[in-house]
Amino acid sequence: MNAPVRHPRPLPLIRGLGEPGDLGWVVMAHGELYAQEYGWNAELETLTCEIAGRYARRADREREAAWIAELDGERVGCVFCVADPDEAHVALLRILLVAPPARRLGLGGALVDRAIEFARGAGYARMRLWTNHPLEEAARLYRARGFVLVAAERHASFGVELVGQTYEMEL
Repeated sequence: MNAPVRHPRPLPLIRGLGEPGDLGWVVMAHGELYAQEYGWNAELETLTCEIAGRYARRADREREAAWIAELDGERVGCVFCVADPDEAHVALLRILLVAPPARRLGLGGALVDRAIEFARGAGYARMRLWTNHPLEEAARLYRARGFVLVAAERHASFGVELVGQTYEMEL
């Protein structure tokens, strides 16, 4: 007898953010996922909405970009690369997310790599990101790409006590 034929899982697609519903999905996915996985409240959704809204209002697409990851036609991830409003030579890696159905496929790394490549091409000298201590998988991913922890500070946000972490890398 022949063994059953296994069909490979479709590969994730990474595309530029810009389809109707993309911004809303980014905000909703962050709010829902972090509430489910970490017990965070709607403050995170508010912050995500502010970041996505600022991105949507800006016109400089040569210095800022965002991507959506899809799997089987469904949105499953995102990342933004935006200009630091205080330091022109610094790009900010913002609101990286990979939904559970798309984890362990290398998608988080691919999204971060896309943002780093864009930042280099846009002429930034450094990239910075802010994350929090429960997000250790993401922190490992950042460190593997050359980000270095430059600051850590306790804070109360999103309805919980956290340690905020700032990472940077030279581009």
